[in-house]
Amino acid sequence: MITDKSDQARGDGPGSYLDGLPIGRRPQLRADGVQAWDIFPFEGELRVKVLDDPVLPEPPRQGEAGAEECDQCARPDSDFLWTDEHWRLSGSDRPAGLPAMVLLQPRDHHDLTDLPPARAAELGAMLQRTERAVLSLGGIARVHLNKWGDGAAHLHFWLIARPEGMAQLRGACLPLWNDALPPVPAEEWARTGRLIAAAMAAGGGTAQV
Repeated sequence: MITDKSDQARGDGPGSYLDGLPIGRRPQLRADGVQAWDIFPFEGELRVKVLDDPVLPEPPRQGEAGAEECDQCARPDSDFLWTDEHWRLSGSDRPAGLPAMVLLQPRDHHDLTDLPPARAAELGAMLQRTERAVLSLGGIARVHLNKWGDGAAHLHFWLIARPEGMAQLRGACLPLWNDALPPVPAEEWARTGRLIAAAMAAGGGTAQV
């Protein structure tokens, strides 16, 4: 039971947190911030952007209105690498700068907060299965799992491969390195998608490439 009135107020929205932000000013990087990490991809002088005013209520994400207006729901299975009755795995037509980047999502229109219990119970196993499929490519040290969800309302998890031996790319900055590295050749990228799809299909479902 919440008895502290300040705790009750905190549940009503951002509250005093937004009031304490330096809105309209340029925040300063802390000396021990991410730019001091040895995995940070950039060097030289950095400036944080001026902090914009909050936008409340936030604009709706793509697909926020429901499955009828969701781009992901509208995609045919042939757009994906692999599919089954409840899950779909996609890649990107445009090669990335990393060995593999795939997107796992439920077939039906849900976010994590309303994912049905049966799908939620499958989620851990599906993420594990997808990671194993990416690792089966060889030369992959780790598979990073990312969920952001600010752009689209349809639940999706990014699984991003870090190449073996490239310790400089380890950790939270891996997506930034992706934009800095040369794209994988298109033929190799397509072959990677086929190998991941085949590895997934070995456990059930259908390889679409």
